[in-house]
Amino acid sequence: MTAVDIIEPSVSDELQLIEIPLPKLLAGHLIVKVEAAGVNRPDIFQRKGSYPPPPDASPIMGLEVSGTVVAKADDVTQWNIGDRICALVAGGGYAEYCLVHQDIALPLGNLSFEEGAAIPENFFTVWANMFQIGQLKQGETVLIHGGTSGIGSVAIMLAKAFGATVITTVGSEEKAAVAKSLGADCVINYRTNDFVTATQDFTSHKGVNMVVDIIGGDYVSKNYVVAAKFGRIIQIGMMKGNPTQLNMMPLMVKRLIHTGSTMRSRSNEEKAQIARELYQQVWDIVQSGKIKPIINKIYTLNQVESAHQHMESGDLIGKIILINR
Repeated sequence: MTAVDIIEPSVSDELQLIEIPLPKLLAGHLIVKVEAAGVNRPDIFQRKGSYPPPPDASPIMGLEVSGTVVAKADDVTQWNIGDRICALVAGGGYAEYCLVHQDIALPLGNLSFEEGAAIPENFFTVWANMFQIGQLKQGETVLIHGGTSGIGSVAIMLAKAFGATVITTVGSEEKAAVAKSLGADCVINYRTNDFVTATQDFTSHKGVNMVVDIIGGDYVSKNYVVAAKFGRIIQIGMMKGNPTQLNMMPLMVKRLIHTGSTMRSRSNEEKAQIARELYQQVWDIVQSGKIKPIINKIYTLNQVESAHQHMESGDLIGKIILINR
């Protein structure tokens, strides 16, 4: 099969298509003919050599795929040859075929392959962090940083679907319009407004029950300021790196909870539980079209260098997708 190989780490135009053996079928697994794969920031980190795959994962980049089941292990009972699915994987998405655990796949239903490939990484991550860990409840207020990113846009849609009030930060008026269309109640352009002041004004200085942060850096201390008493800070990313100065007194005084997590290193059992909850509580909403992933741009597999350059440009609304056509 054809797959993307990293020739030289850190250089986006040092990627090439190579021919490698098909993945070996394992117990409890499927082999999926990949029609589309999502491009994520961890792929960039892996290409640069700073995010190696787990020991038991494929060294090929790609954390989410959609496609058609072409083979299944003898112990697989819930999927059949020809089923259209999307799935979270620990690696191997940038290829013609991918090994998928049967319990970490979801049926595409009426979604396109491109839409399916835009779902797993962000939906699994947001559900695990905002709902499993953060326990977001109806009527609470959540501040979501990076509201038009893949993570941010899904966080807005899911928070609204479950009855929360949403404040979000964006970097342009174009992005502000998108965030409002997703349902955000208050959109703050951080280039023209201080999000701490704007959040305090919107909440009448009560603060927010939850902060979902992909930014890190100096946002961490500011998140402590805008959080309400007993608030939860959900750290999903650190795009601005670690904070150079951090006043932790508000965390102690307000009795805040600050959590962090990654998805790739979780066990199949943990990921399977997330998949079950998504299927039970979210999948009907997705299938109805009330929640749809935002797709920024679609590239073919042999345009993977351009896809990575686009991702690294940083000025994105929604997901970048690779297709095997």
